[in-house]
Amino acid sequence: MGGGDIEKMITIGLVWGATNALIRRGALLWDHQSLKSSSSSSSSLSSPPKFHQKLLSSLKSWLSLLIFWQYSLPFLLNLSASAIFFAILSDTPISLAVPVTNATTFAATAVFGMLLGEDTRVDFALLGTVECWWQEKEPKFPG
Repeated sequence: MGGGDIEKMITIGLVWGATNALIRRGALLWDHQSLKSSSSSSSSLSSPPKFHQKLLSSLKSWLSLLIFWQYSLPFLLNLSASAIFFAILSDTPISLAVPVTNATTFAATAVFGMLLGEDTRVDFALLGTVECWWQEKEPKFPG
């Protein structure tokens, strides 16, 4: 294990936690905007959409979400942290990396969610964080 790997894992967990909350916020904003625009352009009594129309509509929605900066910027930052995490795994035991990053991500998601005004059950967030850390402490038996 290289020097500073624990700090890198905690940093990745913090980035994942922050971006999880921001991705959720961006998706909710996009959803609100999409509902507002679709209600103003709804059509009356039309035939049910065919498969290719449904497919094109889904593709259009997906692309619209990806170009919505409040969603795409945190998403790209989250993916970048994932790439760094996989690079760290080459030098760090997975039995250490996963509990450290999971616990940090769990706690950071709750904290950043609260900072963004989300309703967060602090007791459940604390319990989940402790459970993730506890996974690291449990003895691992072969087989």
